[in-house]
Amino acid sequence: VQLQASGGGLVQAGGALRLSCGASGTTLRRYPMGWFRQAPGMQREWVATISLGGSTSYLDSVKGRFTISRDNAKNTVYLQMNSLKPEDTAVYYCNAKWGKTWLDAWGQGTQVTVSS
Repeated sequence: VQLQASGGGLVQAGGALRLSCGASGTTLRRYPMGWFRQAPGMQREWVATISLGGSTSYLDSVKGRFTISRDNAKNTVYLQMNSLKPEDTAVYYCNAKWGKTWLDAWGQGTQVTVSS
């Protein structure tokens, strides 16, 4: 499985970005999908998950601001990020879950930088 996150960029606080996660060699609708992020000097942290049935869960600090969704026809998973804060600055990664384990398929991620 090869996953590729895209859509990052530089945005002012309060702005919005939509990240996309695409895949080659696999069909994402087979997997629960998640978004993660890693800020400089910090551990990678989980941000959001969407199940096969479309149920979602979020890190408390992004609830109400971020929305994870999937478009199975386009084989793409999205992360809509609104009301961005400087503390959201990080490299964002998507990943797929097989059973109880996230795959070793992090890809290069996409940089999100939020200026104050």
